[in-house]
Amino acid sequence: MKKIIVPIDFSIHSEHALKTAALLAKKYKATVYALHMLDLQEISLTESEDNQHEKAIFFLKLAEKKFKDFLVKDFLEGVKLIPVIKQFKVFSEINDIAKELNADLIIMGSEGASGLKEFFVGSNTEKVVRFANLPVLVIKNEMVNADFSDIVVATDFSEESIPGFQRMLKTLDFLNAQKHILYVNLPNEEFKTTSEMEKMANNFLLKAEGDVHRMINVNYVCDRTVEKGILNFSNALGADLISVITHGRKGLSHIFAGSIAEDIANHSTLPIITIKI
Repeated sequence: MKKIIVPIDFSIHSEHALKTAALLAKKYKATVYALHMLDLQEISLTESEDNQHEKAIFFLKLAEKKFKDFLVKDFLEGVKLIPVIKQFKVFSEINDIAKELNADLIIMGSEGASGLKEFFVGSNTEKVVRFANLPVLVIKNEMVNADFSDIVVATDFSEESIPGFQRMLKTLDFLNAQKHILYVNLPNEEFKTTSEMEKMANNFLLKAEGDVHRMINVNYVCDRTVEKGILNFSNALGADLISVITHGRKGLSHIFAGSIAEDIANHSTLPIITIKI
């Protein structure tokens, strides 16, 4: 863990994310890139080039001043911090910036969403979870330490999720925490018996890691939805972090099929880390 990106929108939620990044940076000697995405689309294309240029400079200087003031935080003392301001057209461009910086992790703050706002609009955090090719850590509340000891690793034991599972384990290794692998059994046509679930887990771990040593840490729960199963198990366990593999669905497939990772990121009070297949 060498480079951490924290998108900053000057909200209390991005401050919580920045504090978490600072805690991890101090612990693992990482560099934090505080990223402000500056939207200059409000500059009218009907204006002259000179006026557009003047407005762009004005907004850029205003953002730089606000950004500089925002980054004056006691918890950043001793942290290698690099401020970055980028213009953007769509929020998915953060993935290009992460690739450019060769970052290891994105940390975002989120207050979640609900109802029509969640369905039709979503949030910047959801957009990053959907598009980012690197792990995204979603922080819901202010954290006083970065000592993750119990992590729930949710999986459906599908073959297509094996690369994501492998990446997730590699990503979480630096935390040196207990990993609790979780499968949620649903009361529908996909319902599995205990022996069927154990067989799935056994085959999955053999393909993913070449052995079944992690079988001792595999848990099975029954619930009405995958989201509820993950959240209920995590709360009962007293977990510090939930990790979820996401397909990063976009467009119509996202609207009709939804995304478990985004639903959990919206509704959990625990930190969530996602990795896209």
